[in-house]
Amino acid sequence: MNFRSTLLRSLDKRGYIHQATDAAALDALAEREIVPGYIGFDATASSLHIGSLVQIMMLRRLQQAGHKPIVLMGGGTTKVGDPSGKDESRKLLTADDIAANIASIGGVFERFLTFGDGPTDAVLVDNAEWLDGLNYVEFLRDVGRHFTINRMLTFDSVRLRLDREQPLSFLEFNYMILQAYDFAELSRRVGCRLQMGGSDQWGNIVNGIELARRMDGTDVFGLTTPLITTADGGKMGKTAAGAVWLNADRVSPYDYWQFWRNTQDGDVVKFLKLFTDVPLHEIERLAALRGAEINQAKIALANGATAMLHGEDAARAAEETARRTFAEGGSDENLPTMTVDGSIGIVAALTGLGFAASNGEARRKIEEGAVRVDSQVVSDPQLQIGIRDAPVKVSLGKKKHGLVRR
Repeated sequence: MNFRSTLLRSLDKRGYIHQATDAAALDALAEREIVPGYIGFDATASSLHIGSLVQIMMLRRLQQAGHKPIVLMGGGTTKVGDPSGKDESRKLLTADDIAANIASIGGVFERFLTFGDGPTDAVLVDNAEWLDGLNYVEFLRDVGRHFTINRMLTFDSVRLRLDREQPLSFLEFNYMILQAYDFAELSRRVGCRLQMGGSDQWGNIVNGIELARRMDGTDVFGLTTPLITTADGGKMGKTAAGAVWLNADRVSPYDYWQFWRNTQDGDVVKFLKLFTDVPLHEIERLAALRGAEINQAKIALANGATAMLHGEDAARAAEETARRTFAEGGSDENLPTMTVDGSIGIVAALTGLGFAASNGEARRKIEEGAVRVDSQVVSDPQLQIGIRDAPVKVSLGKKKHGLVRR
């Protein structure tokens, strides 16, 4: 489809669009007026991880195209738990835990969006404002009557759990109704016309569109992104050390830079379009690079993504650290670092630096000859590293380096 609005043209060219409800009408709306659009984020941890980044970037693209981003924090829905893509129920969090997580997560959005009171400034809203005060009987009467069990059972978030014979609590079964109600409520409160999300949220988004139409006669729209996978078919954002978190206290700017620098060749162009502001014409130039020159594109990706989240200085420092570490064989203060009292076992050092997800994995890497201490290959998993005045460099393979110091 040839889109006319800046919004949908940008989303389409950069690869964000998977499904859309009445794309032509949404395109026409975005061409003639400011479209407030939202994405919801539940506060299940103190940081979002890189799996949420494509959604954050969607809000950024919305604002860049002259529209209004709405960040919806799930202070209410986190108390229930989204069953989408889950084989078992989430651990229920206390209200204090949820509030602390929202406070911790909030700062990330300020890196990607401009907040304020202007017509296209972003706003952050918590759905606890309306969900916590609901009268259950009135809610069932006014909202629940618009949903049928027959149809709810067909949605992937429910059907896949039942197909696997995994229990689905009545609490979770209500999640899709609450999310649909969020869309209707945001339409009433702030004139929201668009909900965006991952492809696994399609059913929930369609529910919200139908609910807004039935309750208020409002025309609203939905748009989903494709599942982002790597060139080898893996899930984007998973590493040996676990999830790639967005908060700097969970994953350092250097490790974040390295994650993007280590992107597979086949993913570089796609990730440049999705996760950086590098212009499309520059991405086309980088896409033409071959052989070792493709490292230029990987560095552009790492710098662009890291600068957006952690700032230009952090990106430059990470690139310089990598250059000194890899090109000159040295060490640098910006490498991942752990502090110990006198000595530490090599296995504990590998897991502590985040180079291995478990002691077993650390031992396997040692057996493979992939671990070095100050450039010397380690063959003994019982090795104790003694730390005196100077830090000791621990390396896994050619790309992972860290410091152990007193």
